[in-house]
Amino acid sequence: MRQIAPSELIINSDGSIFHLHLRPGQLATTIILVGDPGRVRQVSSHFERIEAEAANREFTTVTGTYKGKRMSVVSTGIGTDNIDIVVNEIDALFNIDFGTRTVKEEKTSLTLVRLGTCGSITPDLRIGDLILSRISVGFDGLLNYYHGRNEICELEIEQAFMEHTGWGRLLTAPYFIRCSEMLAKLFADTTVEGMTISAPGFYAPQGRYLRLRPADPELNGKIERFEYQGHRFTNFEMEGSALAGLSRLLGHEATTICTVIAQRVALGMEPDYRPFVDKMIAMSLEKLSQI
Repeated sequence: MRQIAPSELIINSDGSIFHLHLRPGQLATTIILVGDPGRVRQVSSHFERIEAEAANREFTTVTGTYKGKRMSVVSTGIGTDNIDIVVNEIDALFNIDFGTRTVKEEKTSLTLVRLGTCGSITPDLRIGDLILSRISVGFDGLLNYYHGRNEICELEIEQAFMEHTGWGRLLTAPYFIRCSEMLAKLFADTTVEGMTISAPGFYAPQGRYLRLRPADPELNGKIERFEYQGHRFTNFEMEGSALAGLSRLLGHEATTICTVIAQRVALGMEPDYRPFVDKMIAMSLEKLSQI
């Protein structure tokens, strides 16, 4: 049995894992992920009881109970590179014995739901709509570093997409991965399903142009016109692809839900999007309390 080296499984002097500063037992098996550390309080304010809290850098965690169900909320910060840290370390807290540094024979499967904000690509989606990422699409390349990537991805859609867009040879190969079927069914009556792109940046990777021009100014138009067997692109964000991919490889149930907020200022609406996030949080807690 492989013993994981101290340079690979880094344990702090207090017995907590390196980045998250959490010890085994401090997380629930149902976990809500948010990007903004400040949003952790938005979620945990609904908890009836708080049992554990931790914070390090952008990673803030609260574990408590909602309607008697034990849940945790963890902030990830921005980007799929942070999701790589969070998902691997969360899994380690459950499925690696910290004493022996070996993988446990009996694995624990977790439920991971990311709640975020986004702008929509399709004009029929309205401010406040909730998009469930039925298929997450990684422009970031993270999953390409992991063994088993091809076995869990939608290779036919990938190929069709690259041919449709004339995908640039300097860009990382995109990956398409489906979310948890169980969670898709759980949220089916409160969300709109779509294909969500996780971009490796906020500006050129999502078609924004300040002073630096995107290498392919036509890419967003090609994305909007792409459809495959009824699947279409609905929104951009920056984390969901890594969550979907790593969770599938590790045997966890995962999905991303985003509320559409990005066009509110252009439409002359109140710039504060907290009410939309509050609504998404309340709905998600209620649904997750039922499983």
